[in-house]
Amino acid sequence: MRRIEAVLFATASPVPREDLSRVVGQGASVDLLIDDLTADLEGRAFEVAQVAGGWMFRTRPVYAPAIRAAADVGEQALDLSEFDVAVLGAIAYHQPITRDALKDIFGKEISRDLIGRLHEHGLIGTGPRSPRRGAPYTYVTTEKFLAVFDLETLHDLPDREQLEDAGLAEG
Repeated sequence: MRRIEAVLFATASPVPREDLSRVVGQGASVDLLIDDLTADLEGRAFEVAQVAGGWMFRTRPVYAPAIRAAADVGEQALDLSEFDVAVLGAIAYHQPITRDALKDIFGKEISRDLIGRLHEHGLIGTGPRSPRRGAPYTYVTTEKFLAVFDLETLHDLPDREQLEDAGLAEG
């Protein structure tokens, strides 16, 4: 358990199961050790979070104001418009996707600036080139996208029925 704790402490990105298995040996159960570590951290200011196909330490949300005050970092919001988030959602659900395919979804051109902002924030990356004429770039979400939205995998995205129930999609 302490080996896993040391590895998670030393990295800022999610650590996959395979890496943790190498640290503790093949005979040990990573899941049970993570459960033990989670119990051990109960009541502490940070926790083990399962995101982006691995585990990482995260400060509990209740301490966010203290961190912002101490580090003088402010809100650090992603500064995305509602449309930016809608495009990001379309990329997440339809990846790999081209700008032309995004245009078909939204009925208007998706600017290179918008794609650039999402890329700059590390939320999307370049996927495989499309097999269509001209081989346009495609876009995919990143590990940071999963971490920011607290998703373990893309399968954790809400399905259409959940979006409709939340009033975010038409039935």
